[in-house]
Amino acid sequence: MSESRSPGTPLETASWGRRILALAVDWFACILVVMLLLGFEGWRDDPRSGLYTLLLLVVESAVGTAVAGGSFGKLATRLRVVRVDDPSRPVDLLRALLRSAMVAVVIPPLVARPDGRGLHDMVAGTMTVTLADLKSR
Repeated sequence: MSESRSPGTPLETASWGRRILALAVDWFACILVVMLLLGFEGWRDDPRSGLYTLLLLVVESAVGTAVAGGSFGKLATRLRVVRVDDPSRPVDLLRALLRSAMVAVVIPPLVARPDGRGLHDMVAGTMTVTLADLKSR
C-alpha cells in the first residue's frame, strides 16, 4: 500500500513498507540494548529477554515520539508521528505511550482505515507521515 490521504487527515500517511522497516530497526536496536545489558549468555538464557525487549521498545518509542517525533527506527527511516488535529504540535507523552503500548499488542496496527491509520493511531489521534511530506507543508 502506498501513501494515502483521507479528507479528515491533514497529510498523507507513510507507506506500510517504511513503517514496517522502522519497526524492524527499532526491534533490532532494542534487542542489542537488552543484549548489552544482560550479556550475550544472559540474553540467550533468560526466558524473559523477549519481554525486556518489548518493554524497552514501548518506552523507547513513546519517549522518542514525545521528544523527537518518532522512535529511533522512525527517525532513521525519515518518518514522523504527528497529531492529526495539529501536525505542528508535538505528540504528548501520554498519547505516545498509549500508541506504543497498542503497537506492542500487535493487533491494533493491523486494523487500519483506508487512509492507512491503524487503530493505535486512531485512538491516540496520531498518524505516521514522511519527513518530506511534513517539511513540504
